[in-house]
Amino acid sequence: MPVLRRCSLLPGRWIVPVLLLLIASAANSHAQVVIVPPTPQVGSSNPATAEPTVPRPTTKPCVVQLFRNMVFENYTPQTFSYAPPSSCPGPWAKVVFTADFTVTAGTQYDRTAAFYLGHANIYYGTTAEPRTALSPSWHVERDVTDLSAIFKSAQTGEANLGNTYNSTYNGLIYADAALEFYPANFRNPAPRVPDIVIPVNGSGGDAGTLNTGSDQITQTLNLPQNVERVYLDVITQSQIGDEFWYFCVPDNETGPLESCGNTAFREGEVSIDGNPAGVAPVYPWIFTGGIDPFLWEPITGVQTLDFVPYRVNLTPFAGLLGNGETHTVAVSVYNANGYFLATGNLLVYLDHGRDKTPGGLISNTLASEPNPQIQNNITTDSSGNSTGNILTTSRRNFTISGYVNTSHGRVVTTVSQSVDFSNNQQFVVNATTDEQNLQQLTTVHSITTTQQGPQSVTRQQDFQYPLNIDYLYAVNSDGSSAQTTTVHQADQKNKSTRFNWLPVDSSSLNNAVDSTDTLNFDASGNFTGNTGSQSTGTYTWSNSRGGCFSRTITQKSQVLTSVKDQPWCFTPSAH
Repeated sequence: MPVLRRCSLLPGRWIVPVLLLLIASAANSHAQVVIVPPTPQVGSSNPATAEPTVPRPTTKPCVVQLFRNMVFENYTPQTFSYAPPSSCPGPWAKVVFTADFTVTAGTQYDRTAAFYLGHANIYYGTTAEPRTALSPSWHVERDVTDLSAIFKSAQTGEANLGNTYNSTYNGLIYADAALEFYPANFRNPAPRVPDIVIPVNGSGGDAGTLNTGSDQITQTLNLPQNVERVYLDVITQSQIGDEFWYFCVPDNETGPLESCGNTAFREGEVSIDGNPAGVAPVYPWIFTGGIDPFLWEPITGVQTLDFVPYRVNLTPFAGLLGNGETHTVAVSVYNANGYFLATGNLLVYLDHGRDKTPGGLISNTLASEPNPQIQNNITTDSSGNSTGNILTTSRRNFTISGYVNTSHGRVVTTVSQSVDFSNNQQFVVNATTDEQNLQQLTTVHSITTTQQGPQSVTRQQDFQYPLNIDYLYAVNSDGSSAQTTTVHQADQKNKSTRFNWLPVDSSSLNNAVDSTDTLNFDASGNFTGNTGSQSTGTYTWSNSRGGCFSRTITQKSQVLTSVKDQPWCFTPSAH
């Protein structure tokens, strides 16, 4: 019987500036243009999401075309040239990356698309799958203002979108990409952006392959000695044997349960000089060919077309990284099992008022590895029939604190996090049934406190990545069979900022997709069509300054049937 697979159906002095910065940030967001996102076309089968577009400043942008109508038909990365916009020299109020993709009608798998500039990743996502009578086209965009440092000089870029093109896999992929530069003015001030952006990649200069838990992508650093803040934006993408890592089981159960191994737990680990420095939970992305391609047409999974990097705060290590010595930042994936791709950008802020900011690490309670717990309640009889459940859990609680002596005094940064993971799978596996249901939840509770003397700024973030999948493959008495899958997937974020005990700002986000479909096969295993296909995508966001956005889209039988916006909540300007 078939198992879960990639499916393509083929055969003080300091605190006043901080407050001003927070107030300016709020003012800047209200100066943004209220852009009503394009309404997905009802009746279309083109890829669609409920997500809003990136809000823009009110200034006129300079647009730099990175490439146009670039074709992807092999696995050789393509290069392009970039030069800064002479008419918009900066500083910029915002920089927005945009791209448009098309896949020609035919047969093709979903593919990974990763674009780099000076080896720094500016976009990462996957593509839609075509059909014989469907040539899907879609648009993506991303706020890349934090990468402004790399846009100040001419760079060589790389478009990495590996694709197999032959008589069988005959879907060609085309793409356009551009950068929009919005000049700053009084109403649209330029935000403080990282002074240095350093790519963290594999040996080839792009996303590195992590086949095992000991594999790493690394970057050797020799930073200036006036480092003040440091962050790492990281993406860890599951591939091949790890694509459905959330359905994996302990190695001794892979045969009876017809599943992948190394358990159902994966986690990104960040280290500095071999010592633990942060945790990057893996988001359970599902690609457009995942499990059943009709689940994701036209409404794709959460973030499928545009991955959101996970930001790890490494500021407690700023004093260490800026001590004038050489250091190594590395990323690995715990339990990686053939394989993950990983890429990251290190974002470094410097103290412009001092040449050296000596400091050091105060404390670090983060363990070098997690300690997941497995409760295996599977029973397999003499006939090979298996039933029961496997519960995989992991819990991390840690605090990392460090300081730097800046031009505005000693600043102490403390990052306290709890990262909880739970994956409960229920199985019924026998000669006529393969049932695998799971309830997975990753929860991150993070409090970062930046303190100078009696004054402090506290930022709290709460993330949740719920994933529920009910999968049933059943063989009928006449030999025909059906595979029915129902998925709930979401990305939930709540953020808030306080100055001392005074609330300054807060926001809430829920991006969710619910989908179901049934694949039907005859007694010879030939695909005969799908039934019962329907899905819903919902995106809701609001903040304490009155900004909000709410959209729900639905589809039935691979055709978009409705787009509903809340009329009282349609101001994405502050997003």
